[in-house]
Amino acid sequence: MSTAEGDRTVTSRHTVLVEQDARARAHRSCRERAWRAACAEFAAAERSTELAAGDLETWAVASYLIGRFDAAYRAWASAHHAWSEAGEPGRSVRCAFWQGLTLVLRGEHARGGGWFARAARVLEHCPPDAPEHAYLRLPAALQTLEGGDAETALRVFVEAGALGDASGDRDLATLGRLGQGQALVALGEVGRGTAMLDEAMLAVVDDEVTPLAAGLVYCAVIITCQRAFDLQRAQRWTTALSAWCAEQQGIKPYRGQCLVHRSQLLQLRGEWAEAMAEIRAACTHLADLPGDAAQGMAFYQLAELQRVRGAFGEAEDAYREAHRWAHPVQPGMALLRLAQGRVGDAMAALRRALEDDLVPAERVRVLAAFVEVAVAAGEPAEARRAVADLDGLAARFASPHLEAIHDHARGQMLLADGDAAGALRPLGSARRTWQQLDAPDEAARSAAHLGAAYRSLGDHDSAVLEWDTARRRFTEVGAVTDLARLDELCGTPGRHPGGLTAREVEVLVHVAAGRTNRQVAAALVVSEHTVRRHVHNIFAKLGVASRAEATAWAYQEGVVSTRRG
Repeated sequence: MSTAEGDRTVTSRHTVLVEQDARARAHRSCRERAWRAACAEFAAAERSTELAAGDLETWAVASYLIGRFDAAYRAWASAHHAWSEAGEPGRSVRCAFWQGLTLVLRGEHARGGGWFARAARVLEHCPPDAPEHAYLRLPAALQTLEGGDAETALRVFVEAGALGDASGDRDLATLGRLGQGQALVALGEVGRGTAMLDEAMLAVVDDEVTPLAAGLVYCAVIITCQRAFDLQRAQRWTTALSAWCAEQQGIKPYRGQCLVHRSQLLQLRGEWAEAMAEIRAACTHLADLPGDAAQGMAFYQLAELQRVRGAFGEAEDAYREAHRWAHPVQPGMALLRLAQGRVGDAMAALRRALEDDLVPAERVRVLAAFVEVAVAAGEPAEARRAVADLDGLAARFASPHLEAIHDHARGQMLLADGDAAGALRPLGSARRTWQQLDAPDEAARSAAHLGAAYRSLGDHDSAVLEWDTARRRFTEVGAVTDLARLDELCGTPGRHPGGLTAREVEVLVHVAAGRTNRQVAAALVVSEHTVRRHVHNIFAKLGVASRAEATAWAYQEGVVSTRRG
């Protein structure tokens, strides 16, 4: 052998070793859940060699987990064909299944359906008892469930779970149990259903399923728990999965609708800044998915956060954007109108909304808002009818969350009817339940009405204690809408630091957030001249000469909090 030939042989062997090493590093990174590193290593290996089907499939999963959808699509497509050419129809079907499912979840239903059809064609070459048959029945079962036929869907999910257990396929077994839980909840068997959801989530946090299945399971569990008014369970699993995600590099298990629900849970816990960050992330993520109906849901949640912060102009824009995506804007828009003093508009909108065919979770929200608006409008009979409707829903779902909503609404109604003594029990129960659910803002709202009930009974000390509790919470998060409502319940000008009025506090909160007079005027739906007058009065009362000094005072006195979003 010549020297040149020897050099070429050494070079060739070195190249092979480098290629093998790059692929080995990529797979090792996947085992260590270092997904970004794995993608970089697969890309480096691909530049010098042709990747095997297993390499491509693993690369697709890693890419999807960190949100690189185009790269995932290309890798799954290549893996699908590579497995087929290698005489492995089962692996080929699975690649096509995940390709189709992830496309559908991103709102690309036509392309997703095409991949399901391609998978079905390849499935003809699989044994009749292969687990891939059950995988391909799952999408149709989900459609059946969403269409209202939970019993038929349940049978498919039971078969999938049994086949997964028999074949040792943990992903299939877990997805089957997930579907069973969803179907049982839809059938009204909430106890059995949530037990199935717990078992599915246990498989996730114990690392019994692949990360790809884990993200799907979590999002479906959270959505189902919210439909069943079981927010305690949703919060527990959210905490568990957050710890699981912290151990994995670059993973993005939350997509679309799931991001919106996470924001709602964070808002319920009083973590407004985190809730706002999450919903903005959702809006950014969904902007690249024009077919995803969750866009409307995301804008609605953004509007809700803006409304409670007193940013009325921004809230209205977000509600309108939600409507553009065909998402219902009630009861949020009506509550915005109530805060703006347009009580008649709010009543008319909610009356019409209650005529729609609403699912229980949506109907509860609209009814609770209707009670609040009816009380403000001086329509106690309408409030009573809405509470009676809530009575039936509360009896149907054994849920502390729903019980708290129901008790708060009943307390509002009784207080408006002049039965302050009768209002004490439901309002007190609502406040305690909200505290147990770690929902401080809702607890403060119940405390505000509880204070009004105590005052009506002549117990002024108890009233002041409740109102002070509510005021501290509302000022901490900058809940200017709730502060204004609290002042109405107190029946006296707001006792804010520095002698500021409720409206001046609203303006100061916006100033402290760095907004200009024009932006504050748009948020509060007032003229810029009015805002200038309020700012002038604020400076005079506080003895400050600049917006920076006023902002510093606001943080020092707790009028705004560093935790505001």
